[in-house]
Amino acid sequence: MNTRLDDILHKYEDLTVMLSDPEITSNQKRYTELSREFSELEPVAEKAKAYQALEQQLQDNQELIADSDCDAELKEIAQEEIQALKKAIEACNDELTLLLLPKDPNDNRNIILEIRAGTGGDEAALFAADLFRMYSRYAEIKGFKVEVLSSNSIGIGGYKEIVAQITGTGVFSTFKFESGTHRVQRIPTTESGGRIHTSACTVAVLPEAKEVDIDIRPDDLRIDVYRASGAGGQHVNKTESAVRITHIPSGTVVQCQDQASQHKNKAQAMKVLQARILAKEQETAHSERAEARKDMVGSGDRSERIRTYNYPQGRITDHRINLTLYKLEQILGGDMDELIEALLTHHQAELLAAQGA
Repeated sequence: MNTRLDDILHKYEDLTVMLSDPEITSNQKRYTELSREFSELEPVAEKAKAYQALEQQLQDNQELIADSDCDAELKEIAQEEIQALKKAIEACNDELTLLLLPKDPNDNRNIILEIRAGTGGDEAALFAADLFRMYSRYAEIKGFKVEVLSSNSIGIGGYKEIVAQITGTGVFSTFKFESGTHRVQRIPTTESGGRIHTSACTVAVLPEAKEVDIDIRPDDLRIDVYRASGAGGQHVNKTESAVRITHIPSGTVVQCQDQASQHKNKAQAMKVLQARILAKEQETAHSERAEARKDMVGSGDRSERIRTYNYPQGRITDHRINLTLYKLEQILGGDMDELIEALLTHHQAELLAAQGA
């Protein structure tokens, strides 16, 4: 452990020096990269310093006790401190172990959030709107920014599909466990017999691609423009502002029509396209070791039921970790911390178990 901590502290010191170098501070791109690396390393370095300081105190006290010339009363005090120091070192070691777990390279990326209504017709579309509202409110609480890139509304407040970009620090690490099938059990407002209906939506959380990640050749794209359809907006059905982009090699199709200008719709469609292609490439690259790696809670497959929202009982059950919380209204209102933290803790436990194995 100490050798690894020394390496971390040396790296931390090097970054500190580099970030004060005028040559680097004048290079915005390089400075931003190093600043990000520094901020990621800082909590580990601070904890490493604390760990080494505790170990030094323990060693000093042990040497004091071994000193034959040392006063008996002083030895007794040192012995009492040793017990407290050992407990503090153990706690610090546990915290460091978590901080040193393998990092997901996507954790600090922004995301493209896609929510689609599944089985259940209009009720599923209304549930899609509920999920989007929940994520939007949670993102607001966390200080993230949400921008709708495209949506397909059913006109009664629901969505057949809604795609949004969420930006901020650590967005992917916050939302990455949300991919999968979300099931709702409730009595629709149109149900006169009071029967509980079950509907479902799929959620996909895609790390936003950077320019260096995806090389999309213009020749590989087919771009179609057409008149937007749907409710609202003066531009609807008047100008060819809607954009559909097809990535021919992969067959990936993205369309955006929410913005008034064709230029903005094209830019947003490209963001979604890049994120989908990146996700597909990462999935392919990881597929061979996905079974052993389990770096997500569950497989993340959209056909997998990951969570149930039961309105009559006021509960939410996450089936991946067998967690049930009777606070449906609060969670749908954006109070998702307890749920997200439980998933993260389970994920960390799996990583620790994999390391032990």
